[in-house]
Amino acid sequence: MKFGYTIVYVPDVAASLAFFEKAFGLTRRFLAETGDYGELDTGATTLSFASRELALSHHPAGYVFASDSAKPLGVEIALVTDDVEAAHATALATGAAELSPPQRKPWGQTVSFLRCPDGTLVELCTPVGG
Repeated sequence: MKFGYTIVYVPDVAASLAFFEKAFGLTRRFLAETGDYGELDTGATTLSFASRELALSHHPAGYVFASDSAKPLGVEIALVTDDVEAAHATALATGAAELSPPQRKPWGQTVSFLRCPDGTLVELCTPVGG
């Protein structure tokens, strides 16, 4: 067993891909012609976005979508960088909302938390032990 990918269900797949490209410097790997599914090149594990309609086709009983929740969901996407402060500032300038500014944790890691326009909770962090 290995972890393959995370899919975030969003109102606008292309907009979420564009935000992650601009805010975090990630590269788009794929966007379906239908526009309801897309992937970013994030290394060994893929970060994907899918439309809410596609989500409901899999599970018609519904979901709690991050974009509909006043509070972030209890799941985060962690992006590792050597410069949390710069990445945090770029994300804010691109439209993210700050939840927690960059802070050095007792174990030595620097972390910050943001909420993307599609509601996704993102942690920016330096490598653990780095």
